[in-house]
Amino acid sequence: MAENDAKPTLPKKCGPYISSVTSRGMNLVIRGVVLFFIGVFLALVLNLLQIQRNVTLFPPDVITSIFSSAWWVPPCCGTASAVIGLLYPCMDRHLGEPHKFKREWSSVMRCVAVFVGINHASAKVDFANNIQLSLTLAALSIGLWWTFDRSRSGFGLGVGIAFLATLVSQLLVYNGVYQYTSPDFLYVRSWLPCIFFAGGITMGNIGRQLAMYECKVIAEKSHED
Repeated sequence: MAENDAKPTLPKKCGPYISSVTSRGMNLVIRGVVLFFIGVFLALVLNLLQIQRNVTLFPPDVITSIFSSAWWVPPCCGTASAVIGLLYPCMDRHLGEPHKFKREWSSVMRCVAVFVGINHASAKVDFANNIQLSLTLAALSIGLWWTFDRSRSGFGLGVGIAFLATLVSQLLVYNGVYQYTSPDFLYVRSWLPCIFFAGGITMGNIGRQLAMYECKVIAEKSHED
């Protein structure tokens, strides 16, 4: 009986993606802040590539940052990254399908590198036409999901994120906030959904890894106690 009392026990709510630093709320805040700044950094880097290629054009009066980007772009991308990064592990838990495929930081970093590479290809590589560019990026984006995710929830959320982000981009362009050179799908570029899909998968993997890492820390502390 004494031996059973001495065994360390994990928090009852500690699943594969749930942990806390001092409390559940503080854990979410810390992960959200980390995801926000990761999203801001990626937005600055990727938007710089698009502007250098003259894919994205902002009116002169809204170009205010040191990276020649509208001031609202990094915060919006950071907020979206935080929401996506927190949503993925939450959805995994809700569906009862914890994601265990390639769950290590090296895999997540490779996923980020591939995502940046896809963006670089969209801005730097010359294709014969927009259809060829869109099909190539679609194949690369699905390949990113297959290589680093392979979950039904990840694919579904990625498609939903791509649809909503493309819709928001279309509304912004329609209202003159910014514009794309040579739009071929209503007001935006046809390959944008592929970029948004790959971005959703990438931030989802980062969010999953942060949640899993914190849970491992909790488990180790529980065993030490």
